[in-house]
Amino acid sequence: MSKLFSLDSGLYKFMSRLFDMLKLNAMWLLCSIPIVTIGAATTAAYTITLKMVDEEEGYIAGPFLKEFKANLFKGSALGIIQLIAMFAISLDFQLARASEKYGTFCLVMGIIATTMTVTHFIYAYPLLARYENSIINTLRNSHSISVKYLPKTIFLVVTLFIEYLLFYQMHWTLLFFGIIIGPACLILTISGFARQFFRNIERENELIEEEAKMNKAKEREGKWKEAFDDDEDK
Repeated sequence: MSKLFSLDSGLYKFMSRLFDMLKLNAMWLLCSIPIVTIGAATTAAYTITLKMVDEEEGYIAGPFLKEFKANLFKGSALGIIQLIAMFAISLDFQLARASEKYGTFCLVMGIIATTMTVTHFIYAYPLLARYENSIINTLRNSHSISVKYLPKTIFLVVTLFIEYLLFYQMHWTLLFFGIIIGPACLILTISGFARQFFRNIERENELIEEEAKMNKAKEREGKWKEAFDDDEDK
């Protein structure tokens, strides 16, 4: 029984992580109340969940508020852009249902717009949380990662959809859990996939840099040999 409640037990780690997720979700909800700051709150939440994926234990409230302030402008701007995109897509699908003449066209455009929005935003917040970059480049990088890891991205979208159904569509009793922990779970799920992709890309960039350094060293060595041969000829 003592081992069950020890600091190294699986139960203690699970309860500790669950409590952290509840705190993170509460912080996200509070900082998202103005709506326009939902992007900054989401970016701050990703800074915490990316550390959770790496098993880096730490405080929740302090680091969250610090990152929220640091990403207030970029994160909020990214969130507003996403809200506008989602609103436009919603209008498009409404037109598809209401219009007999242009219904099919609006439906096709809505599907394309939804796909582009998902690929440009699904990794945008974790990218903004981990790397310093412009909003445009962040969106481009999110799209590039989505295309590069397309099968896993599709699996991620399906997983998120299942979580959404579980929390918000299955039963009204689950809606309570969807409110108090649902957003944090969705963010943590994306972080698990994103962190794996980031590691792969960082490793690839390191190999490219090492290869470039080796090529430069070979070029310098070649130039030095040529200069040495010229001196011998003289």
